[in-house]
Amino acid sequence: MPKIVFLPHAELCPKGAALEANSGETVLDVALKNGIAIEHACEKSCACTTCHVIIREGFYSLNESDELEDDMLDKAWGLEPESRLGCQARIADEDLVVEIPKYTVNMVSEGH
Repeated sequence: MPKIVFLPHAELCPKGAALEANSGETVLDVALKNGIAIEHACEKSCACTTCHVIIREGFYSLNESDELEDDMLDKAWGLEPESRLGCQARIADEDLVVEIPKYTVNMVSEGH
């Protein structure tokens, strides 16, 4: 089972977290089922950038992003070369280290 290390985030996971994941799950789904409430305003439909994450380790093990995700990511705050939408990034067999950006384009949480 691959592991995902979420780096500390002041609001969503202050101490960070090391979680087990199943291959094929999305980064967002693993976070949500473990109590890390990453914003997902479009309900995982790849129509916003609120679930933007940065993959610090294991980026190339993820499924490849498609054109729609790339277009959405262009609108993300703090975009980096290893940025992905958490709702679209499917885990393979390698461990990941994930950073949740401090800000999203939604400054007020939708409260999911």
